[in-house]
Amino acid sequence: MTTQDFAAYIASLPKVLAGAAAILRDAEGRVLLVEPNYREGWALPGGTIESDDGETPRQGARRETAEEIGLDIELGRLLAVDWVHGVGRPPLVAYLYDGGVIGEGELSRIRLQEEELLSWRLVPPAELTGYLPEVLGRRVLAALDALADGTGPVELENGIRVG
Repeated sequence: MTTQDFAAYIASLPKVLAGAAAILRDAEGRVLLVEPNYREGWALPGGTIESDDGETPRQGARRETAEEIGLDIELGRLLAVDWVHGVGRPPLVAYLYDGGVIGEGELSRIRLQEEELLSWRLVPPAELTGYLPEVLGRRVLAALDALADGTGPVELENGIRVG
């Protein structure tokens, strides 16, 4: 196979988007959410993995968290992987990592990325689905369950556990 044949083969393969985020909690178990300025609803600190530049999901979650809230957090274990079917876009593989418990000192150092975010807040797990889009809400709750019972990572499709 020539280099040109290989390039054509790679170009013919299906495309998938990849994103990664971190679940950060305070001592009371509330989850840190951010409010994007480019769409409705809230989200976790995270975003697109720059895979074309060789970035891994873990590196992407850490970089995006640092960019979005100004905290460089050493991430814990992978909690969930979610395959999200696309409407008008390719499917998305979303990786969700444990960002750990952050204290008052870290919370006071949060600096939002003004180009993308309006605000942040801490939300009790029981209220998360009122803030997050449906699939993301299910993903976060499944990841919190895996964190609480020491299992995981959990495999999800559209935020619903499979397997």
